[in-house]
Amino acid sequence: MTSTQTNDQTSTDNAPLLRPHAEQRYAEELAALARLDERTRPASWRLSPWAVVTYLMGGTLEDGTVITPKYVGNRRLIEVAVATLATDRALLLLGVPGTAKSWVSEHLAAAICGTSTLLVQGTAGTSEEAVRYGWNYARLLAEGPSQAALVPSPIMTAMGTGRIARVEELTRMPSDVQDALITVLSEKTLPVPELGTEVQAHGGFNLIATANDRDRGVNDLSAALRRRFNTVVLPLPASVEEEVSIVARRVEDLGSALQLPAAEGALEEIRRVVTVFRELRQGVTEDGRTSLKSPSGTLSTAEAISVVTNGLAMSAHFGDGVLRPLGRGRRDPRGGGERPGGRSGGVVGVPGGRGARAPRLVRLLPRLP
Repeated sequence: MTSTQTNDQTSTDNAPLLRPHAEQRYAEELAALARLDERTRPASWRLSPWAVVTYLMGGTLEDGTVITPKYVGNRRLIEVAVATLATDRALLLLGVPGTAKSWVSEHLAAAICGTSTLLVQGTAGTSEEAVRYGWNYARLLAEGPSQAALVPSPIMTAMGTGRIARVEELTRMPSDVQDALITVLSEKTLPVPELGTEVQAHGGFNLIATANDRDRGVNDLSAALRRRFNTVVLPLPASVEEEVSIVARRVEDLGSALQLPAAEGALEEIRRVVTVFRELRQGVTEDGRTSLKSPSGTLSTAEAISVVTNGLAMSAHFGDGVLRPLGRGRRDPRGGGERPGGRSGGVVGVPGGRGARAPRLVRLLPRLP
């Protein structure tokens, strides 16, 4: 190995993970909950349902350990979700994009079975093998169908080990692939006819799926499949304060992972972004006096987090470390919005239209010297 290769490897080994899995990042909290949790646990669960909800919603334990909230919202929704997973019913988390469906799914799996990585990502190209099983074709051709040639899917692995499987964006998968789940969810078995055998689900197995019906390219669930789920709808944050709290916490987490220094004025600008996003989503200003035309995008909480994080990066690397809105810029000749003038940075935010009813522009990039 050359000196350059050695240095590159050392640099990679020392670099922090950009996004640790939930069970990695919050290992100490999970361990503290497991140590103090004396309530009844379902088969193969690492925590009781009460402790799982506490892990998601936050709290202070008897020994003083502080459990940080992972979900800010209605506690009852999380209780219903956890109670569902303690039964033989699968859980479907439904909501518009950016309502923390994947986030909640990951943390539920991490708290219940200790791993959130038994994941099937739904896309238009997801095949039935991703849901059931596939084959090592080199061994299949050399030896024929055998257990050694079988490549289990994450769902098959979860069934055999009594853990939680996750399916992201279920409604993006083709309908015939979706329906491959029916036997798994109803009979709790996955036949392997090529081997004349089957995999039966062990205690603790269940499935969490996420879906939204807002985006294009969505395939509706069949009635037969939908009946096998209990559905929990995750709403957008109910209040400005709730949404500001979510954005601030996630921006802090992302900033730490990306090694971005904390910027002055961040909370004020987070509140500005959240307010504008909420006004545009609702089609009316906060004071109720002015109607606004809502854009086609969702302007979700997740998008607000992205806007502020990008502003932090610009502030840290190209500005003075202060997060602030810029002054009004020149009208973009292509129409619709504005662009910054002079030597200021780019625009992060939502472009407004003409006239008094146009929404405010949110500019988080610092003015360059």
